[in-house]
Amino acid sequence: MAVQEALRVVAERIGSLPQPCASCDARERNFCAALSPAEMAEFARTMSEAALPTGGILFHEGAPADHVMNVTSGAVKLFKLLGDGRRQILGFRFAGDFLGLSTGADYVYSAEALGESRVCRFPRRKLDALRERYPNVDRRLLALSIEELAGAQEQLLLLGRKTAEERLVSFLILLSQNQVRRGLVADPITLAMTRSDIADYLGLTIETVSRTFSSLKKKGLIELEDTTHVHLVDRDRLEDLAAGFA
Repeated sequence: MAVQEALRVVAERIGSLPQPCASCDARERNFCAALSPAEMAEFARTMSEAALPTGGILFHEGAPADHVMNVTSGAVKLFKLLGDGRRQILGFRFAGDFLGLSTGADYVYSAEALGESRVCRFPRRKLDALRERYPNVDRRLLALSIEELAGAQEQLLLLGRKTAEERLVSFLILLSQNQVRRGLVADPITLAMTRSDIADYLGLTIETVSRTFSSLKKKGLIELEDTTHVHLVDRDRLEDLAAGFA
């Protein structure tokens, strides 16, 4: 009976949500999870949706930060262009993730769709006003910002103290953990990004990334089902590698 009651409450909650929120699979993982149906209806009136093709740009670094966004499907990469034309990827965002929040007037990085993706967009000024009215939203956004900071710190560790093999293995484990957080299986890992994207995130060359994948496969630690799916064969040994114990 307890399970049936819980299912009834969930069904009622979804049924009272505005469209397209009621059909959004990522709703419970983004900042909207902090909203009641009535509050979500108010937020929905300020929201717009955008569909992006592969390579579609959500926003450019330096552009006015007029909107903040939830990724509702697909995946997005965040990057900065260095003065010499090189690209540094700062991270990846998946369904349920939040992006575009800035302390200044402009975006501090660019965002590009890795594949066909969808986002819902909220005008920043209207969101700021609603945050003042709904402290639970402000707390949720703070938690998401802390997660983003933790991700940036993890990347600094990857770039500064780990070997190429340790970097790639750590990255694969982080992707696996991210899949679990999104309610997916931990294994196999789906790579939405290219080898070039991985190289630019880990501070390696494409050749090094490809060679390291081949080395891990040869050691029996991973299996490459195809170019976009990786099976973690020996999770314990991989976690030891990521920690620098192997």
